[in-house]
Amino acid sequence: MATGPGGVLDLLRVAAVALDVEGRIALWSPEAEQLFGYRAAEALGRRADKLLVHPRDRRAAVELFARVRAGDTWAGVFPVRRPDGSTLKVEFRTMGLRDAHGEGYALGLAADEGTVRRLETDLAVSGFLIKQSPVGLAVFDTDLRWLLANPALQQMNSITESQVRGHRLGEVLPGLDVEAIEGAMRRVLESGEPLLDQQSVGRTPADPDHDHAWSESYYRLEDPSGRILGIAVSIMDISRRHRETSEIAEARERLAMIADASVRIGTTLDLRQTAQELADVTVPRLADLAAVDVLDSVVHREATPRVWTDGSARFRALAVAAGYPTAAVHAADPVGEIARYEPTRLITQCVREARPLLVPHVTEKDVRRIARDDDAARVLLREGVHSYIAAPLIARGSVLGTLSLHRTINPRPFDEEDLTLACELAIRAALCIDNARLYARERDAALTLQRSLLSQQPRDLDGLEIASRYLPAVSAAGGDWFDVLPLPDGKVGLVVGDVMGKGIHAAAIMGQLRTATRAFSRLGLPPAQVLCHLDEITSSLGESIATCLYAVCDPRTGRCEMSTAGHLPPVLVHPGGDAELIDIPTGAPLGVGGVPFASVERELAEGALLALFTDGLVEKRHQSLDVGLHTLVQLLRRHQGPLERICDQVLAALHGAPDDDVALLLARLRRPRLPEKSVVTVDSG
Repeated sequence: MATGPGGVLDLLRVAAVALDVEGRIALWSPEAEQLFGYRAAEALGRRADKLLVHPRDRRAAVELFARVRAGDTWAGVFPVRRPDGSTLKVEFRTMGLRDAHGEGYALGLAADEGTVRRLETDLAVSGFLIKQSPVGLAVFDTDLRWLLANPALQQMNSITESQVRGHRLGEVLPGLDVEAIEGAMRRVLESGEPLLDQQSVGRTPADPDHDHAWSESYYRLEDPSGRILGIAVSIMDISRRHRETSEIAEARERLAMIADASVRIGTTLDLRQTAQELADVTVPRLADLAAVDVLDSVVHREATPRVWTDGSARFRALAVAAGYPTAAVHAADPVGEIARYEPTRLITQCVREARPLLVPHVTEKDVRRIARDDDAARVLLREGVHSYIAAPLIARGSVLGTLSLHRTINPRPFDEEDLTLACELAIRAALCIDNARLYARERDAALTLQRSLLSQQPRDLDGLEIASRYLPAVSAAGGDWFDVLPLPDGKVGLVVGDVMGKGIHAAAIMGQLRTATRAFSRLGLPPAQVLCHLDEITSSLGESIATCLYAVCDPRTGRCEMSTAGHLPPVLVHPGGDAELIDIPTGAPLGVGGVPFASVERELAEGALLALFTDGLVEKRHQSLDVGLHTLVQLLRRHQGPLERICDQVLAALHGAPDDDVALLLARLRRPRLPEKSVVTVDSG
C-alpha cells in the first residue's frame, strides 16, 4: 500500500551525490542543494574535491574516493566547504557503484552531522525511557493492533512483547473492558485530542483472580508531516489507590446508611412497620434480599422472648424486601405467618447463641440450613444466592429475632465490614421493635383498664333515646370517657370527658373522675357545682388535667342544663334538621383550680338531638379545629334516622384510624316540649 512521505529520512533530509570515475559530480539531489548550498547547475560536472573540499582536506578526500572506487565503503564525518566559505560537518555513508558498461561510480549519502547527533540522542533517550520507565507504555497502529509494549507493561500484564505484537487488545487481554478502551483509542485517533487519566478495572494473566484498576492516558502519534501513525498509551496500576478510595467510599456509605436508618427506622410504634423500615433500609445498598423475623413470643407480647427447650424456635415473619424483582422473595417466610426452625438452622443458631453469623460463600449445603424448607432452598439456589448474613435483633439483653441478608446480583461476598454494619442496623432496629412491643403491651393494658371503667352500652331511658361509640387511638389509648346517669326525679345526666395524656395513668385518672362524677350526680347537684367538685378532686390527683362536659336533661319538661370545663360544646340538632353548636362559656379544664364554671339552660323540642363528643372526633393534624366542628355539624344536619346508624355514619365520615381517642354520645328527646329559650346562670361552687 502506498504511503505518503515521512519518517526518519525526512527528519534527516538525506542528500544523495554520485561521482564518476574522474571524481566529477554526476548526480545531485535537491536535498544536496539544501545541504551543501550549490544548485545542480553549479555542481554537475565539477570535480567534487575542487568544489566541496577545502584545500587542506583535498588529499584526504582523494584517498577516500580512491578507496570507494576500489570497492570499499566508508562512513564518517567529513568537513564540506559551502559557497560562502564556511565549513559544515557532514555525516557520510559512501559506497561504490557500477553501471551497465562497467564504469565505476561513488555514491555518497549525506546529512548534517548536528541533525544526525540530535536524532540519535532523541532515539536513545526515547528508547531508554521506554525500556526503563516504571510506567507501562504501549503503541498501537491505526488498526488498533499492538506494535510495542515496554518491559514495565509486560511485567504488569505478565505477557511478552512477542505475544502481543500484531494482535488486538481483546485477543491478548480479554479480562479488560476492551470495548471502552478501544472506544477511547478511536476517539483520540479521530480528534487528535489526548484523553488523560481514564480509569478502568479488569483482570490480567498477572493476577487472574482479582480485579485491578489502571489509569490510562491516550495520545495520537504523528510524524513531522502530520501523518497519523497510531496511538500511544501510558498505563499506571492504581489498584491500591482504587482500593483505598473504594474503602473510603464504602465507609461513607456505611455511615450514610446508619444515619438514614436513624431517620427511617422507628417512625411509628407499630411492630410490623418498624420491621419493614429495617428491611427497606438494607436493600439494595447492603443486600439484594432482606427478611426480618421475630420470635413468636415477641408478637404475643410475652415478657421474655424465648427459644423452645428442644433448641428449635418459632418465628413470625414481619417484613421482606428485595432490591429488584426476584423470585427469591418467595423463599422468605410469608409476612405474618409462623415458621418453626429446627436447632440446626442458621436463623435458630443466631437467636440461640445471640451472635451474628456470616457465610461469605454459600454452598448448597449452607442453603439448606438457611431456607425454611427444600422448596425454598431450590428457589434460593436458582436465584443465585451466594452470600448470607444473619444478625440478631438484641434489645435490653433479650434476643427478639433476626435480620437475614442475602446477595444474589451483587457479585461481592459479604465481609466483616458488612457484618458490622448489619449488626449496627439490627441493634438500632431491635430497640425500636422492643419499644413497639412494650408500648403495645402498655396500650393493651391501658385499653383493657379503660374499657373496664367505661360504661356499658347505655340503655334507652324514659324519654331519651341513647347511642354511643368509643374508638381507642391507633397509637395509644388515652383517658376519654362518656357516661349516661339516671338521676332522681326522672332526670338524666350526660357526661363526656377527656383526661390529658395516654396510657395506664390517663386511664386510671379517667376511672377516678368517672366514679366521682357518678357520686356527685346522685346528690342532685347542678352541672356547674358538679364540675367545681371534680376540679378539686382533679387537683388532688397530681399533675393531671381533664376536660369535661356535664349536661342534665329532664325528659318531662325538655329542660337541659349544661356546663363545661374546657371541653368542646355539644351540637344540638333541631327536629327540622337544623343544627348548631351550643354557645356555652368554656371554663377552665379540671385541675386548674379556683375558676368558676357557668351553666347554660336550653329547652329541647320533641325529636331534638344532642351530640356530646371528645376532640378526637373533630381534631386532625394540619387542619383547623373549626373545620372539624363545621364538618360534624353538617353531618348531623344531613343524617336522620336511628341513632345507631347516625353514630356509624359520623365515624365513617370523620375517622378511619384516629390519632386520638374518640367518644361520641347521642341523646334524642322523645316527647313534645315547650318552645326553646335560653337562661344563663353562674355558680362559683
